[in-house]
Amino acid sequence: MAADYLEELLDIADLDGDLDMDVEGDRAAVSIVGADLSQLVGARGEVLDALQELTRLAVYRETGERSRLMLDVSGYRAEKREQLVALAEETIARVKESGEKVALDAMTPFERKVVHDAVAAAGLVSESEGVEPRRHVVVLPG
Repeated sequence: MAADYLEELLDIADLDGDLDMDVEGDRAAVSIVGADLSQLVGARGEVLDALQELTRLAVYRETGERSRLMLDVSGYRAEKREQLVALAEETIARVKESGEKVALDAMTPFERKVVHDAVAAAGLVSESEGVEPRRHVVVLPG
């Protein structure tokens, strides 16, 4: 259903893109790849986030079940995930060295999840603080 919705959207917008479907853990993952799809990502991924939410709503409308579908366009989220893991690793090293907590800049829910997962994998604890759109991750010493 998500693929049908996205294909229709690409047709309406007159954009060329191919869809890749996959499953990551318990979550469906859909990637749109093509020539220049930057307008589907936006400056900081805002358009991609909105498109993902619209796709989830379309699936919900058809099935009556909430979807945890993850949408990526031109590898934006995959690249962002790599950058966030690197940031988390640098932050973990700073926290371990200083013994003090470190607060990161505001992030989207997707970005915070990636950082929380990397911090947990390193054996430290992190928390989200603040209110959207200024919600951010704080990495605590062990």
